[in-house]
Amino acid sequence: MAAEPLIDLSTIDLQSTLIHPTGLDLILAQSGHMRMIDRVIYADTSRDILVGAKRIRSDEFWVAGHIPGRPLFPGVLMIECAAQSSSVYMVKYRNQSGFLGFIRCNNISFRGQVVPGDEFIVVTHLTSFNARRFVSANQGFVNGKLMFEAEITGMAI
Repeated sequence: MAAEPLIDLSTIDLQSTLIHPTGLDLILAQSGHMRMIDRVIYADTSRDILVGAKRIRSDEFWVAGHIPGRPLFPGVLMIECAAQSSSVYMVKYRNQSGFLGFIRCNNISFRGQVVPGDEFIVVTHLTSFNARRFVSANQGFVNGKLMFEAEITGMAI
């Protein structure tokens, strides 16, 4: 059984943009094909929650080879979306500096298929942090349906 949503997405304007791609390029170490977040929609610093989005395009580097004729957004890239969302939160709202690397992924569950044309909404909730290490609970949604869950631990390197 899926966990409760980290946030009620119906309370957020999913069309809004808090941080644009150019702003993300200033925050994230990943760029080009490896930047997995297109925009940040919402942040709630009182609850340590960030909501980001990635439009899954048919021209992405993985489409031709990840199930030819039936492209599926790879689970490892869903994890990368969540990891980058965590990084954005830590840099922008917790003033973390330096390179953030990921040292652990736990409790990963894939609950549905994400395909080109979908908008993948990733919700990150920072559950613990200190000067060097942080843990986040993450969920991914398409059209309000839970597709992915993971706990990610990161570290300033």
